[in-house]
Amino acid sequence: MPSLATPVLQFDESQLEHINQRLATMQPSQILDWAHVTFDSLFQETAFGPSGNVISDMLSTQGISVPVIFLDTLHHFDETLDLARRSQQRYKFQLHIYKPDGCVDRAAFVAKHGDELWKRDDTVYDYSVKVEPARRAYSELRARAVLTGRRKSQKGDRATMQVVEIEKGTGLVKINPLANWSFDQVWSYLRAHEVPYNVLLDQGYKSVGDYHSTRPVKEGEDERAGRWAGSEKTECGLHKDYFAMRAAFVASQKKQNNSIAVSAA
Repeated sequence: MPSLATPVLQFDESQLEHINQRLATMQPSQILDWAHVTFDSLFQETAFGPSGNVISDMLSTQGISVPVIFLDTLHHFDETLDLARRSQQRYKFQLHIYKPDGCVDRAAFVAKHGDELWKRDDTVYDYSVKVEPARRAYSELRARAVLTGRRKSQKGDRATMQVVEIEKGTGLVKINPLANWSFDQVWSYLRAHEVPYNVLLDQGYKSVGDYHSTRPVKEGEDERAGRWAGSEKTECGLHKDYFAMRAAFVASQKKQNNSIAVSAA
């Protein structure tokens, strides 16, 4: 398992509060400038959703070169993978693709975990396709901070987020330049600047995740209502407490191994 030691610039709570108070009044472009001059190992983490595409375009327009981390869950829509290629071709960023440990494609994932793991054990699935690959990326790339496309208007756990947050336990700094933007602002920017976007947005989707847990959004529904519809889930685990996610993963694996041992006895 990669080391959790991520060298970051440390802020105490009062400093962090002061930084967020100042950044909250700034435009996203100014927040990106601040992040660029503050952190010497800055990455953009994106699954090429609308907000992430806006950030990529803003960085390019401002002449800021930031490498990109893309977590390929092996269960993305083909349209998402196509957008990743189109975005890289347009903006020429260095693209780091991380997949579930030991899996080069979906067939390898099924061979390792079985069919439809997300139905049998959602915790193990989230940890395997998002949490562990992300932690491996941060460690191997020695990331000090990451830019995310999260916004308060997406509601759920994101409703009270700050522009700058420090991941509990690991110290990784997460910067959310569009924290105070609405979906309409994001969509207006995409169209005005002819930014590449996922063609699924033209089919009623607003937030696009894995193919098996994403549907188009109905009129009047929240932006992320199409994610994990019918459940109380609002996050994939990537922005949850890492140590809690890992503990849940280990406990689930232990329970599974015990069941296998009992069956074999």
